[in-house]
Amino acid sequence: MKSIEPAIKADERPRAGEKILRVARDLFYRQGIRAIGVDEIVRRAGVTKPSLYRSFPSKDELAASYLRQYDLEFWARFDAAVAAHPGNPRAQIAAFLTRIGKRTQKPDYRGCGMTNAAVEYPERGHPARVVSEANKQELRRRLRAMAAAMGAGDADTLGDGLLLLIEGAYISGQLFGAGGPAKSVARNADLLIEASLKK
Repeated sequence: MKSIEPAIKADERPRAGEKILRVARDLFYRQGIRAIGVDEIVRRAGVTKPSLYRSFPSKDELAASYLRQYDLEFWARFDAAVAAHPGNPRAQIAAFLTRIGKRTQKPDYRGCGMTNAAVEYPERGHPARVVSEANKQELRRRLRAMAAAMGAGDADTLGDGLLLLIEGAYISGQLFGAGGPAKSVARNADLLIEASLKK
């Protein structure tokens, strides 16, 4: 006897998965990954739990998928700042950090999703932690390379100093909000660069 259950169309799964990921991204960013349960995600997405688990084998994998998407968007912003100032790493960094400084002043700012996930998941092998660490390692590598391209005598120390300023902006943006110290992250980075290049 033929099943009377409607067949799931091939194009329905990606749509459900995209909807789930969109809802999870918003909730994870605003409230934290651990704070949000699967029940809340499926309720807000208007799907069933089986739909979620067809697209994402576990909540951990959903969190990692959210962060992989966040990673792509992060590098798109970074690369846009680089492309806007070809051959000028100092201006590239200034452009990228000016944008961060502006974002930290918005009322709904919750910092960097990568940083937040790394704090939430201290276990080294957790899928969300793995994505976060890879993003931060690549950012460190790029900043050090940009510092070297600027001619810094100690490029690694300058690159690391810039990374510390960026991470500080992410956190202080959440603590102080509008008018806080994160708004001047680009200016502080430029002062650090200037001091490093004079040595």
